[in-house]
Amino acid sequence: MFRGPLHQADYVPKFSGHETFPMRYGWLKKAYDAVARAELTGENSNVFQKERAISYFGVGKNMVTAIRHWALQANVIKNIREEKRIVTTPLGQKIFGENGLDPYMEEPATLWLIHWKLAGSPHKTTWFWVFNHFPNFTFERDQLVNGLVKLATDRGWSRFTQATIKRDVECFIRTYVAHEVGRNIAHEDTLESPLTELGLIKPIGRKDGFRLVRGAQSSLGDGIFVYALINFWTWFSSAQTLSFEAIAHHPGSPGQVFQLDEDELANRLSRIEEITEGGLSWSETAGLKQVIRSVELNNELSFSYIYRDYKRQRKVINAIS
Repeated sequence: MFRGPLHQADYVPKFSGHETFPMRYGWLKKAYDAVARAELTGENSNVFQKERAISYFGVGKNMVTAIRHWALQANVIKNIREEKRIVTTPLGQKIFGENGLDPYMEEPATLWLIHWKLAGSPHKTTWFWVFNHFPNFTFERDQLVNGLVKLATDRGWSRFTQATIKRDVECFIRTYVAHEVGRNIAHEDTLESPLTELGLIKPIGRKDGFRLVRGAQSSLGDGIFVYALINFWTWFSSAQTLSFEAIAHHPGSPGQVFQLDEDELANRLSRIEEITEGGLSWSETAGLKQVIRSVELNNELSFSYIYRDYKRQRKVINAIS
């Protein structure tokens, strides 16, 4: 049985930082632009600690903190603690920078990338645990809270309270599930988080019931899938091969984070040699299912595959050719 990073002795859980606000449309772009502007002018890039941040973002102090949190967790910006400043990241530059691939988050590829950064990394405990460890497809809020409290108690984690975990679970659900339209809820508030568009969690008939949607994930492109696979492989192993079992079921794997069933995962892996032009290949020799690599895995290689999932990039390439 795979255990994963939550069970490592030095793991530090995180159940806060978002100030109970789920990520909203436009926040990542605003955060990126603020930091990029500070980099260009030579100012201290830690713009979120300045009083003018409230007027710049047009929101209260707690929401400014939330914007910073989500941009950091989505890897759009990065905190360089030793230099006491925040900088833009290569991923942020590619998506939100000048001539970026998707500055207004109109492409499903961007949403899947952000989801991968949130749920594929153990830095957000609730996100990682639900998508990678929770044993059931259906759940209620209290089940997640109780499961996380038990995990925290069993692991001996300090500095957590049930109330903090409960708020984190609430924010988690609002990140992936839209409010129902009602008399007291404005239409724009029903889709407060862009990740609701992924359809990874759906409400079910009973009160406060939800289900994880496992399956083909038709809006997930091959480019983002390969990007995630290389990210996972780089973290998981230095070997030349990676087993189907690990890709499908290990905590932090594409199969778990994207909630892909085994048939769909096998289908994607069967065409990986074509997608990667031979860099990665699928093998089922002697009943052993695995991916074999003939290239060096690194960030530059993983980034090279995401472009195929962006319509704007395809239009540029078509215009040049």
